[in-house]
Parts: sequence; structure tokens; C-alpha cells
Amino acid sequence: MLKANREYGGGCLCGAIRYRVTGPSLFETQCCCRDCQKATGTGHTTIVGIARDQLHIDGEPSIYTSAGESGGAVSRHFCGTCGGRIFTSGALPGENVMIQAGSLDEPGEVTPENVIYGKDALPWDHFDPALEIYELYPPFDPVTREPT
Repeated sequence: MLKANREYGGGCLCGAIRYRVTGPSLFETQCCCRDCQKATGTGHTTIVGIARDQLHIDGEPSIYTSAGESGGAVSRHFCGTCGGRIFTSGALPGENVMIQAGSLDEPGEVTPENVIYGKDALPWDHFDPALEIYELYPPFDPVTREPT
């Protein structure tokens, strides 16, 4: 987990976009949904949930918005030069955003807690056996969006 009151840096492959994020993270997970598979070209992506105001960006990311499985808008923020993904925002997480763990300067600071959208997991994509795999996502309070 990203630690409280510690600042972490990150950015895209070419360096045109840099960011700083201040911990703590809200969650750290691996997502196997088909949208993440298509967006990354692999079996899953590792994401770090934070409040939007914890993220400070230098540079102007390009944005691609599509409808997620929930029907809500999902916006992927990426470098328009190298295509490196930075973060995802959308209707469901509201004021929270999801940083691409691989875009951090120190991605080893991330420790996934679980796997979401396991229903879409590919048979060749393997996970730490200690992680719980949810068919969709862990249960949460629909009002507070806190885990239950």
C-alpha cells in the first residue's frame, strides 16, 4: 500500500507527463475486466485507487472515454506522444481515480490486495494464490463506497 503522507512520483514512457501522488492508497488491486485487457493488451492491469485530489499532474494527458460494463463513463488518461497510460477516472469511482501501478517510478511499493473481474480472467494469466479473486469486485456500501 502507498503509505500515508509519503509522496510518490510517476509518469509515462517518454517523460512528457509526470505526476506526484500522496498516499495513502484507498485500494490496490488487479483488474481482469475486458476493458482493461483491451486497454493494456494483456490479461490484467494493476491499479491503485486514490482520491482525485491526491494526484498532481505535470503535462496534459490525452483522454479516451468509453462506456464501462456498468454503463457509466470510463476515461483513460494517457500520454498522447508515447501512449503510456497514467490513470483512469469514471462515473463509478466518482472522486476517486485509479493510477496504473506500472506508471509509478517505484511500482514495487504496490501490493495488490485482490483480483477483480475474475469472471473475465484468462486461463493463461496467473495470480498470487494468496489473493482473493472476486467475480466482479469486493462488496462495498453503495453510498459511502467503503468496503463492507
